[in-house]
Amino acid sequence: MSMSPSPSADQPPVDARPAYAERLDLPWWLWLAGLVAAALLAVEIWMGAAGVRAWLPFVVLLPLTAAGLWWLGRIRIGVADSELRVDDARLPVRFVADVVPLDVAGRREVLGVGADPLAFVVQRPWIGGAVQVVLDDPADPTPFWVVSTRHPVELAEAVLAERDALALSRPSTGEQG
Repeated sequence: MSMSPSPSADQPPVDARPAYAERLDLPWWLWLAGLVAAALLAVEIWMGAAGVRAWLPFVVLLPLTAAGLWWLGRIRIGVADSELRVDDARLPVRFVADVVPLDVAGRREVLGVGADPLAFVVQRPWIGGAVQVVLDDPADPTPFWVVSTRHPVELAEAVLAERDALALSRPSTGEQG
């Protein structure tokens, strides 16, 4: 018998985990290539000089490169609390009409020559997959979001499941609009 109170049927559990969470970090080989390029540039600046030029390029370029690489991989994607979260952007799932998982060719087509300039895009070239989130919000001129993800099918399922769960939990008002 548990002494902790059980949550009521209309309240979600307090410690509910997000339906989906991912960080768009860089692969190891991009870290290696970036740091090697910074080290080579530091060696070119040094070129056997004495004094400050001997150590300053290494002290400045390597940490700046590491910080830049970390910054490129900082984007987090998640589905929780009836929202799709992409870094600082929040999209309530009630405005989602459909979610389409995209492979490399599909992403290229959506972001290619005929791309919509009003679309919200968070794209990382080192990640092959993406999702296209089609919106249904008359007050917003943004037709859709395109978000890079390593797991497009799972993200699409999580967004649609969150949207459907929200629709089931809301009482229908019977209003036509």
